[in-house]
Amino acid sequence: MTDQHAPKTTLDNLPPLRAVLAQHGIVTRKKLGQHFLFDLNLTRRIAAGAGDLTGVNVIEIGAGPGGLTRALVESGARHIWAVERDPRCLSALQDIAAVAGGRLTLIEADALSVDLATLVPAPRRIVANLPYNIGTQLLLNWLADATAFESMTLMFQKEVADRLTAAPRSKNYGRLSVLAQWLCETEPLFDVNPSAFVPPPAVMSSVVRIVPRAVPLVAADQSALESVTRHAFGQRRKMLRQSLKPIGGAALLERAGIDPTARAEELSVEDFCALANAAVSPDAGE
Repeated sequence: MTDQHAPKTTLDNLPPLRAVLAQHGIVTRKKLGQHFLFDLNLTRRIAAGAGDLTGVNVIEIGAGPGGLTRALVESGARHIWAVERDPRCLSALQDIAAVAGGRLTLIEADALSVDLATLVPAPRRIVANLPYNIGTQLLLNWLADATAFESMTLMFQKEVADRLTAAPRSKNYGRLSVLAQWLCETEPLFDVNPSAFVPPPAVMSSVVRIVPRAVPLVAADQSALESVTRHAFGQRRKMLRQSLKPIGGAALLERAGIDPTARAEELSVEDFCALANAAVSPDAGE
């Protein structure tokens, strides 16, 4: 007979995250880029940064021992898919799954190899404290199919977050700024001090909300845009007529109506799109 007076296990009476690590023998591994957040008020703030998650399928990457996972379960999301490659952390996450009412699915996988749009039904959003060693590559992968997601609320090292949101003529403005802002609206939310993590990283972290545009900011050939920005920012201190010389140089700039003496950080996203379009125009080879 079931004891009706037995305490029900809920998120509120799960053990503290430090105890979870000890229980499951989890020691952070540098090669996995692991820096765990123990402050549940902070993880709730990250989840809140993603907006109202009611009815939304949420994807978390690098769930670790589950600090952010707990906040996402609390948020009222329709379902949470937690992608984690560390078997020790997956064992710890089972405790959260047991009290999540069937709303948490654990996926043992390397996030770089997972097709999230195929795995998770729409509407879908990504909310994650990304491993620093693969965070930028993960974002570039997702940008290739950006409209598959309603939004991405992501924590990066602050240097990457600043590049995502940087304006032209600022020191952080670069190739990632152009590609991200071409496809999405980017908004900085808040910084996170290294002391909030175990172990503390050597850098400040920042949370950014990225909302894919229904259509890109300006029509442009993506492959050409990637090529133009790679060459332009590869030698960002040089004039564009020099840095773009391998793909057309002054002639390309003339077709796009761009000053050949300008430098990469001076151009807007729209300017780079004009260059990309000029690079693939019918008279590009003349």
